[in-house]
Amino acid sequence: MTTTPRLPRALRPFAGGRYRLLAGALALSLFGGGVWIVTLVAAVWQLGGSPSDLSLIMTGNAIGMVVAVLLGGALADRLPQQRILVVVEASRICVAVAVGLLAATGLLQVWHLAVAGVVIGLVEGVFYPAYSALLPRIVPAEQLLAANGIEGMLRPFAYQAAGPAVGGLVIAAASPAVAFWVVAGSQALALVLLLALGRAALPRRSATEAEQSASGAFGILGDIGRGFAYMARTPWLLGTLLYSCAVVLLIMGPIEVLLPFAVRDQTGGGSTEFAFVLAAFGVGAAVGSLTVASLRLPRRYLTVMTLLWCVGCIPLAAIGLIDQLWLMILVVFAAGVLTDGAGVIWGTILQRRVPPEMLGRVSSLDFFVSLALMPVSMALAGPIGEGVGFPAVFLVAGLAPIAIGAVALLAFRMPQDEIAHPLSSDDIEPDAQETLGPAAPIHG
Repeated sequence: MTTTPRLPRALRPFAGGRYRLLAGALALSLFGGGVWIVTLVAAVWQLGGSPSDLSLIMTGNAIGMVVAVLLGGALADRLPQQRILVVVEASRICVAVAVGLLAATGLLQVWHLAVAGVVIGLVEGVFYPAYSALLPRIVPAEQLLAANGIEGMLRPFAYQAAGPAVGGLVIAAASPAVAFWVVAGSQALALVLLLALGRAALPRRSATEAEQSASGAFGILGDIGRGFAYMARTPWLLGTLLYSCAVVLLIMGPIEVLLPFAVRDQTGGGSTEFAFVLAAFGVGAAVGSLTVASLRLPRRYLTVMTLLWCVGCIPLAAIGLIDQLWLMILVVFAAGVLTDGAGVIWGTILQRRVPPEMLGRVSSLDFFVSLALMPVSMALAGPIGEGVGFPAVFLVAGLAPIAIGAVALLAFRMPQDEIAHPLSSDDIEPDAQETLGPAAPIHG
């Protein structure tokens, strides 16, 4: 009698056919997004744009995400998540084709890219809650850490490594217009896999979910309000989201707006070198995600997660001082390892501690609160970077999150909470209730 070898812990979700379809669609979608980012920067440079122009485009993208994400969370708790993902991919295809045509005909302008950024932001704001709510329907609870690790590996590998690298090569060999069409092709393949997922037998929705779906538009507003109420009475969730909000204000603008110009002005690089820097972050993030996915969830999961995020920001402090490309690549690689390792833990905590019927809304709140100040960060990064210089901006972005993280851990009693609510075993159900006030007393 022969036995089938058991997959390593980090790869066990791939035993399910539905997960393979979802992971494939995610990888293709992220790859297209990675090509989009580096092509967007190249298009701005080709048009003679400045850091302020790129700041405008990224600000529009962030505003679109913030506007859409709360509605996306409510919809994810009401509608089939697979259908939502299909609409998202179809929208991305339309935008990429349109921008590619404008670039090919020489009609492309910065304001076109700004409008496209808003539309992409809107659909991305809907994507994340739907994906997060769909994953626990497909993957067993004991495999969620591994599944989040796989996502954490796919995201940097496809979005920050393979996508930018291929985009840079296509731009160098052809033009930004061709690269935009590569984006459309990748999203089209993702759409095919998502349609195939819809034909697979997904778990039935509960009677409560069906009743919610029939309550209409005003019910959606009530759902959003209940999501905020849950966040407000859940200290570990509120503390982590407020910390994320502050860190996003400090680091996202410098990374998204100033980093491309730091590569160009400090190291003498161009679109291809910038793609290599993004790829280094992606490879590091993949290493961090796969490492965490191969391990058990730490007993001190909130503390470990926060410390990884804090330490992961420190390398950013050096970016404004570096004039060698290889050193910049090394720095962003280290940041990727630490920050995405923490992200794998965070996704698993949400899926293990948040009740399933609330997961779409809480995931959207995660996205919303974390990104609420992203438009501000994008809008300020260009002018401040031009005014005070890149070194000062990156120094603050790298060091300030350490103090903020320490305050969040202590003020919201996260060390006590993680002991009172252990998640180390593989069969713990999501918390049925989260109550306002201090965590339960610790004995022994």
